[in-house]
Amino acid sequence: MSDETRSLILDLVEWIAKRPRPYGEVMEAWRTSCPRLTIWEDAVDQGLVVRQNKDGDGPYVSVTESGLALLQAEGRLPVAGVAGTE
Repeated sequence: MSDETRSLILDLVEWIAKRPRPYGEVMEAWRTSCPRLTIWEDAVDQGLVVRQNKDGDGPYVSVTESGLALLQAEGRLPVAGVAGTE
């Protein structure tokens, strides 16, 4: 992860770690047409977040174990609302 995008990727992962988010909400907040700011794509490619279907509610985005480990290593792990951290 480059220095230019690192903090934005951490922001995205931290935001999703607070609670799984509907895919549409994530895309509305984080999609960009700028080819130099591929934050969503980078987070997915690095295995930090994952898109999953949630029992008829449509696709949701949640943080992976790797994403949680990164947040913990950076001191940015949100305590409330994250499974396994209560």
